[in-house]
Amino acid sequence: MSASPKIAVIGLGYVGLPLAVHLAHHFEIIGFDVDAGRVTELRAGKDRTGEISPEKLSASTITITDDESAMDGADVFIVTVPTPVDARNRPDLSAIRAASETVARHIAKGAIVVYESTVYPGVTEDECGPILATGSGLVCGEEFFLGYSPERINPGDREHTVDRITKIVAGQTPAVTEKLAEIYGSLNGGDIYRARDIRTAEAAKVIENAQRDINIAFVNEVAMILNGMDLDVHDVLDAANTKWNFLPFRPGLVGGHCIGVDPFYLAHAAQSTGLHPEIVLAGRRINDAMGPYIAHEIHDALGGEKGRVLVLGLTFKENVPDLRNSRVVDIVTTLRDQGHEVDVHDPQASPEEAKSLFDIDLLTSLSDLNGYAAVVGAVKHREYDELDAVSLEALIAEGGLLADIKGIWRNITLGENIRRWQL
Repeated sequence: MSASPKIAVIGLGYVGLPLAVHLAHHFEIIGFDVDAGRVTELRAGKDRTGEISPEKLSASTITITDDESAMDGADVFIVTVPTPVDARNRPDLSAIRAASETVARHIAKGAIVVYESTVYPGVTEDECGPILATGSGLVCGEEFFLGYSPERINPGDREHTVDRITKIVAGQTPAVTEKLAEIYGSLNGGDIYRARDIRTAEAAKVIENAQRDINIAFVNEVAMILNGMDLDVHDVLDAANTKWNFLPFRPGLVGGHCIGVDPFYLAHAAQSTGLHPEIVLAGRRINDAMGPYIAHEIHDALGGEKGRVLVLGLTFKENVPDLRNSRVVDIVTTLRDQGHEVDVHDPQASPEEAKSLFDIDLLTSLSDLNGYAAVVGAVKHREYDELDAVSLEALIAEGGLLADIKGIWRNITLGENIRRWQL
């Protein structure tokens, strides 16, 4: 392999696009995506995920394409496709298998295929390797080689970008590991951790988000306990956080394509060994139940009377447009099932995606809205953080309720005619 390999990045979403842009400062990069619409947008300098600015995208030397033949001659293939779960919360490897089939048609002798997608231990070597070998006619481990370097992108995070975080790398051979360390080290100043082997790297990734899920589940359960004792969970957490080793997690909804999904991959791996992962699945049960719990609390705070409710925020986290696996929809669905008329507003989300994914028609503006029995602060977008008492009171009917899930307005004083409920 040459000192400056040609690299193909397969999948140009939240993970693949930033990686490709940063690698393009050092290597020839082919960015491939099966979504022709996504490719057209990116070529025009528009990244709907908001991760890469139009200026940086337009200035990049990446070749962006949906023509897989453009990957011919690449030395390294980096696969960054989604790995979701199915309706029964079982790992759905269809995208990573399809990507492997595509790559297999274009690898040559000596190529390295690296996976960044979150998987359970064994997927890279036991699932993807055979697909690559069958499709290419080459021998895995002799004529082409596997690698794994788990993605750690946090959507909307401008501090922990791909060029500022430690990258784990693992190759099928020591030489492959060193080649990956060289490639990834070029974009983050050499901040590389060499895992013992590919399965170790896969396991490290899948437990990272499972750990966060469990910690959030704990504070969610604490929030429910404290609500029953008429205590403010945020006040309690602020006090507890003064201890030097207290972990500063906050309650809320857990969605998205990582924390709300990856624990099921770990659970699947555990169950394949005959072990029932009690803590991992308990955390998932608690967090997946938070949306209905919040909706029932709001319904009870309204005295069980049906009314108009405005939900502010639909994306899975603040200040990103990503609607995948958003658990806010659980609140909306449960409130509607209880007979409430629910409107939803989100300045970050795509109205077309909200309609397609959830059959929700987003309001396009908060102007002239009023008379809601309840306003629910579901996502802490910067636009909602900027709302003052006057703006909030204008939305709520006399004697109405402000339900603040994220503690967005906990320090704002409202008129006596506004009731409050807070997670």
